[in-house]
Amino acid sequence: MRVSADDRNPLTRLTLAQLRQRTSVKWRLHPPDVLPLWVAEQDVPLAPPVADALRRAVEVGDTGYAHGTGYAEALAGFAAQRWDWPDFPVGRSTLVPDVMMGVVEVLRLVTDPDDAVVVCPPVYPPFYAFVSHADRRVLEAPLGPDGRLDLAALDEAFRRARLLGARPAFLLCNPHNPTGVVHRRDELAAVAELAARHGVRVVSDEIHAPLALAGARFTPYLTVPGSGNAFALLSASKAWNLAGLKAAVAVAGPDAAADLARMPEEVSHGPSHLGVLAHTAAFAAGGPWLDQLLDGLDANRALLGTLLAEHLPAVSWQPPDGTYLAWLDCTRLGVPTETPGDGPGVVTDLSGPARMFLDDARVALSSGHVFGTGGAGFVRLNFATSPTVLTEAVTRMGRAVAAPG
Repeated sequence: MRVSADDRNPLTRLTLAQLRQRTSVKWRLHPPDVLPLWVAEQDVPLAPPVADALRRAVEVGDTGYAHGTGYAEALAGFAAQRWDWPDFPVGRSTLVPDVMMGVVEVLRLVTDPDDAVVVCPPVYPPFYAFVSHADRRVLEAPLGPDGRLDLAALDEAFRRARLLGARPAFLLCNPHNPTGVVHRRDELAAVAELAARHGVRVVSDEIHAPLALAGARFTPYLTVPGSGNAFALLSASKAWNLAGLKAAVAVAGPDAAADLARMPEEVSHGPSHLGVLAHTAAFAAGGPWLDQLLDGLDANRALLGTLLAEHLPAVSWQPPDGTYLAWLDCTRLGVPTETPGDGPGVVTDLSGPARMFLDDARVALSSGHVFGTGGAGFVRLNFATSPTVLTEAVTRMGRAVAAPG
């Protein structure tokens, strides 16, 4: 399968044969006849500024321990330019190994064992696993029928969370994974008001923040009124495809600075120095490459809509505001869905339509049931690939649905 080259679009630079040389989980979990559109890895080469930074480090043997605030300073510049956040608090930030490990460390600062942590399903499956493994209780406040935050459900969940423990928290996904919703400023301000009313601390996972697509604008949670005692976790991981280069930044609101100061010093030993260099280069100099990527993702979002209408008319979706993830409602396909075990499960569990598409179409997608309440019968599709691969995948899926039997 050939990929049409377009030097301006990172998504068209690599052939399927080149991608299959990769040893990451996306390309090695399934046999080579499977098109993998599941885990959040992009089919792109490294942005040149990132590759250059890594090459320079290797050439001079700069593979020691990370030091300084260069990463946070680069993020501050990016935030000022892209998100209208001119006063990004470098002094109230610290390095953490990655976003989810940073989430856990922040939760350890602001909650106690057995306290409730509210999440809004369907939501990123590791929210359940990491919170549970940290000995906190997960409490759900499902999204509304429109896929957006349900403020009434949050109000009730915050009330229940406070009854379950003295120090509850809300783990916000901003932008939301898997729906791709980019929360509006007014929605986030309403969350802050509810959190203050109930005494709930907000921890915002903003790993997809640079990936707001055309028509949407990302709002950092810490820029809304009432967010002073909250935290945000950010990195270049998803936007520049750096998941294997571990490094992220935890940021505290002004009223949470004392909590951040209690972060154990050894947590900052976790990030990879090469990861810090790569993420710093991405935020400092990777903007032009990101713009080209966003153009390619916009085009793929439109292409996916056309392909679904042609090949899978029974599948419905709401085109995402951001990310490169499509949340597809396959319930009208009538595929039986069985949830393995109790709870959301792990990201590689398959059930219902995801199992059918893997077995019958040889396309790997993420199974909706692992995203919690409201996910059964859905699949998550990663469209950060070439138009050629995306077209072939959806065409295969359509044939599998149309086949008798």
